[in-house]
Amino acid sequence: MPKLRSLSANSPGRRANWKALGLSKEDMEKPKIAVVNSSSELAICYAHLDSIAEIVKEEIRKAGGVPFEVRTAAPSDFITGAGKSGSYILAGRDIIANDIEVQVEAALLDGMICLTSCDKTPPGHLMAAARLNIPTILVIGGYQAAGEIDGEPVDVEDVWSGSVGERFGAKPKFPVADMAENAITSPGVCAGMATANTMHSVVEALGMALPGHAPVRADSPKMRDNARAAARRIVEMVNEDLKPRQILTESAFRNAVATVLGVSGSINAIKHLQATAIEAESDIDIFALWEEMSDVPVLCPVRPTGNVRIEQFEDAGAARGILKRLLPRIDGDALTCTGKTLAENLEGWEIPGPDVIQPLDNPVGPGPAIAILKGSFAETAVVRLGIRDGSRPEEFSGPAKVFESSMECLQAIEDGKVVEGDVVVARNQGLKGGPAMGGGASLVLFALDAAGLAKTTAFVTDGQLSGLCLKGLTVAEVAPEAATGGPIGKVKDGDIITISVANRSIDIGIPAEELAARGDPGFRIPATGYLANFRQDVRGMETGGVLLPEKD
Repeated sequence: MPKLRSLSANSPGRRANWKALGLSKEDMEKPKIAVVNSSSELAICYAHLDSIAEIVKEEIRKAGGVPFEVRTAAPSDFITGAGKSGSYILAGRDIIANDIEVQVEAALLDGMICLTSCDKTPPGHLMAAARLNIPTILVIGGYQAAGEIDGEPVDVEDVWSGSVGERFGAKPKFPVADMAENAITSPGVCAGMATANTMHSVVEALGMALPGHAPVRADSPKMRDNARAAARRIVEMVNEDLKPRQILTESAFRNAVATVLGVSGSINAIKHLQATAIEAESDIDIFALWEEMSDVPVLCPVRPTGNVRIEQFEDAGAARGILKRLLPRIDGDALTCTGKTLAENLEGWEIPGPDVIQPLDNPVGPGPAIAILKGSFAETAVVRLGIRDGSRPEEFSGPAKVFESSMECLQAIEDGKVVEGDVVVARNQGLKGGPAMGGGASLVLFALDAAGLAKTTAFVTDGQLSGLCLKGLTVAEVAPEAATGGPIGKVKDGDIITISVANRSIDIGIPAEELAARGDPGFRIPATGYLANFRQDVRGMETGGVLLPEKD
């Protein structure tokens, strides 16, 4: 009999409540498992999770456990990103972690299985797992099927880029209204290697999902079988007392970083991994790990990096295929949720299908696909490079053209006030300034591309970018941000900003004393309610933006 936390809380009142829910006396002695379901009728990302939860609960019962389904917030970029300039999106990540703590930890449940889907649910689940440190496994919710027009695939990336581009004179490949009617034909997250599929791959690379589970077609027979296998495994993990902090080691984080680089994934993975490390009470520096792994090349150019569609990536082995290719470069001794090491999980497994995932000695492009920059303009900043084939500039120096919001910047682009050679600066979109990195920096990038300026200007922001964004030389998540007194808040029109990927640097051509003397411009985007609380408690990018009160 395993030592269960729930047994220590079997008070008469607890028994009375659970008897009324149908639990027997025998059930009181069994492992009690939270089935964390972020289901929502607001967004297609989550539309299938109720049926998956039923499968998981049934399988947990068969395996000798007692499931309890609990719900959390379910942020979705295209739906809950509409209000407050998208500020609720990242802020929702921490709501998810707190929702789980309030229900699972408060009830002293013995383990949890998390149904993970849109962008912020994977990190929210990982953060909660690291914080609570009870046996946890994640079920990958899967990606949506794209539609077709005239036999050509059309997905939500086409809709978004087409709608923004049309405003600035770029012709979409099909009428935007037609694409919106056809782009999504099943439940699941955005197709392509945007943030959701990047984080799904990260979850498997960390060892927090079973091998071969990410990415996966949403609501497919394979995904349902995956959910059953995970449900059986979580009961075993409780009996084995296998906890997240045994899995979330430095080796696991190194493997996850390598995986993101190998697929040229979303830059948002950096802050989510750092936040997970913080919740695990680890001193791991993800930014330092990123530079350490910077030689990892691009092995599979999934959209938006290249033309490989997410279905092709899955059929060619997906995250497991990337890990297999990377095994000579990463740590195969890292423990996973199977109870075995990564190398043991991969032993005897061969990459299927066509040669979509390239070997280390014959990559698609050199590393890194994402680089960390530092200098007099930022302590850290992130640039997504994708396939480094010379089609995008990696060195740039020019005069700043500064905007206090993305909307102001978009209007300037539309009015022709942004010209070749400019370093376009959109600020007040950071963790505190946005707040929660709201503000629509991604729209600016698509606008610059549509206006024909993506390769002749540079774009710098303290905001975040959608995982669908990969255009021109774009430096995001500049820290310290404007709202905390960083140089990006002091820069003026005409100041020279120099970016060098080769040197991993971003600098401003103003002496530090002069920059400091400029003071704070004092611009603040108003925030109320939860967003005001988020602004008060959020820590800097060095923590991944976790919510922790400032220390006394």
